[in-house]
Amino acid sequence: MSVTDPLIALRSAIQAKYDISYASISGEVVSSLQAATDLRLSPTLSLPKATPTRFRKPSAAALDPHTAPNDFVTLESLLVAWLARDASVAEYMKQVREAGIGAFVSITERKGVVEWLEGKVQDHERIVPLPVEEPTTPPGMPPQGSTTPKNQAGLSATPSSPLKRRYIPDTSDVDIVKKLKREEVELRDRTSVLRGIKPNNFSAIRNVVGDRLKKMKEMSKSGAVPVAAAPKPDPKMVAKKARNNFPIIIISSSPTSLITMHNVKRFLQESVFEPSSEARARAAAEGNSRADDLIPVYRRRTQVDPSGRETETRMRYFVVDGVDALKKFGDDAWDRVVCVMTTGQAWQFRPYKWPEPKQLFHHVKGVYVSWSNDPPNAKIKDWNVSEMRIDPHRRHVDKSVVAHFWKMLDTWTMTNKPWLMA
Repeated sequence: MSVTDPLIALRSAIQAKYDISYASISGEVVSSLQAATDLRLSPTLSLPKATPTRFRKPSAAALDPHTAPNDFVTLESLLVAWLARDASVAEYMKQVREAGIGAFVSITERKGVVEWLEGKVQDHERIVPLPVEEPTTPPGMPPQGSTTPKNQAGLSATPSSPLKRRYIPDTSDVDIVKKLKREEVELRDRTSVLRGIKPNNFSAIRNVVGDRLKKMKEMSKSGAVPVAAAPKPDPKMVAKKARNNFPIIIISSSPTSLITMHNVKRFLQESVFEPSSEARARAAAEGNSRADDLIPVYRRRTQVDPSGRETETRMRYFVVDGVDALKKFGDDAWDRVVCVMTTGQAWQFRPYKWPEPKQLFHHVKGVYVSWSNDPPNAKIKDWNVSEMRIDPHRRHVDKSVVAHFWKMLDTWTMTNKPWLMA
């Protein structure tokens, strides 16, 4: 009595376009593959969905699914691969998970399996051939139930042919195939990579960070400061701090400059740009017809200490527009100059300590001030200056322009003259 091969039965059902349904253990039709126990491949044939087929797994070398079922792909795995033949990789993996299948047909082999099931190809390297039934008749005798035509002499017209010998793979070939399968890399898409293969647990890191944050909050409430080894102060920096010096900014004395002594205080301190002519007229109406040659500018600077506490300090800068006012600060005034604003005119630097622009802006921070719609100035290309572009009409962007200026200046000062930031 012959036994139906599950792989051939599934292939026949697919080629016959039979509506394969799912059945429970009681024989009732169910809607999902996960809830089913059997697959109805024909009106008279139902097989358990977990039946191993002759389709061998990549790393296996067994030849009989009955003796080594774990080395072969089940009937339901092949059915899902065929049902999801037109689905994307992500959708196929989703159907595999929903069906609860452990060993499924890989992405790279799905196309070949589908073509074999639909009859487009006749052979597949993973499919183990059907075993040859051992003969029950003595050698040289015709099989039972068969008749051999005889000639007039009563002899057989055709000689009996020996049975086809069962193929046994070579051991070395099996080892080579195993090695190739171990080195096989399964293609993965972006979704499967991001999802990962196991859940990540960051509770340990969360506990460590939580304890540190708790200690920092307790210390900030009590007013305590973490004790840290204080670095040895530089004698030069200590001497400069003792003089209580403040940084100096030099601007251009040109009447066509956007930033003059009339509007510089409001621009740098209040982050509001006012045209120089309007600022001069407003000062004249208040009784100040002449601008001072030395103007203090104050700004608030926020710092965050290692404990996370914010500290706000009030810093003072002095603004001058020439070397005459700079001489009021003493012989070492140029050591306190941190910034020079220029309009791109080289005559501005003639009375300076360093009259050449390249040499000057090696010792101080250079800032070129212009309108935002002005074309690029080719003169400042090699001067090592940063541009500060002011919008002619939109006053709401002045705050971001001034904030960017202070950020640039703080970075340069901390790198080149840190004693002025104390």
